[in-house]
Amino acid sequence: MKVETRKPRIDPAKVRAFRKTVWEFYKRQGRHALPWRQTKDPYRILVSEVMLQQTQVERVIAYYERFTKAYPTPKALAKAPLADVLTIWQGLGYNRRAKMLWEAMRQIGEQGGTMPTAASELEKLRGVGPYTARAVAAFATSADEVFIETNIRTVVIHHFYPKKESVSDAEIMAILERALPKGKAREWYAALMDYGSYLKRSGVKTNARTKGYAKQSAFEGSYRQARGAILKALARGAQPSSLLVDLMGAARRIQLKSALASLLKEGMIELADGGFRLPG
Repeated sequence: MKVETRKPRIDPAKVRAFRKTVWEFYKRQGRHALPWRQTKDPYRILVSEVMLQQTQVERVIAYYERFTKAYPTPKALAKAPLADVLTIWQGLGYNRRAKMLWEAMRQIGEQGGTMPTAASELEKLRGVGPYTARAVAAFATSADEVFIETNIRTVVIHHFYPKKESVSDAEIMAILERALPKGKAREWYAALMDYGSYLKRSGVKTNARTKGYAKQSAFEGSYRQARGAILKALARGAQPSSLLVDLMGAARRIQLKSALASLLKEGMIELADGGFRLPG
């Protein structure tokens, strides 16, 4: 016997009030001047979305402007040496994102050079998942896509489930499907994200109540920190193995050796005479 899954009942009046709250906030306090909001170029929007993953907006702005100046088109990025791409990315963190973005642009070049705008096509690119594909489609073309990220979760839970202990992504998606103003996805998601950021700065903490949320681990002492330290050192040129494993003191030599092995396997670094370097 087939069991039907009912969607949660959503009060239309509450949805209208929600829209009004979000739009009014965006009109008063929206971050309209963010550089990636000045373009509908899907490439530049993809760059911003990749950079913004696990990274605060304020940190991304300078990197985004520097990166898009150096590589203004998919072709420019695809033609660049990976070492240069990793070097200009240095300091932003999660360096693997830079390599995947570079690989995605090379993939586009191999397929004719046209940057896709449909979520279904964007999702075929290297390193582009469902969220990123739908976000790029929404911001580039105002496509009526539905997606969730941390600020959006905060807004929906705060307004629709203020007392519920556990909220599923399915419940959040149902709200977003009803609330999305057709044909206005670009502005709507910008408004949602800005409002969610404001709520979090104001002390609203709701994401721990949803299974779709994973808290970012501490950076200090982490594997991510070790990988970043290696790439930062190699941005200055090839380095001997002995220097790289001692970058962070004797206590972290094992971690650094493991990080070197993983970076080599991923193609983020390559062997040089007696050491390592960024890919040429």
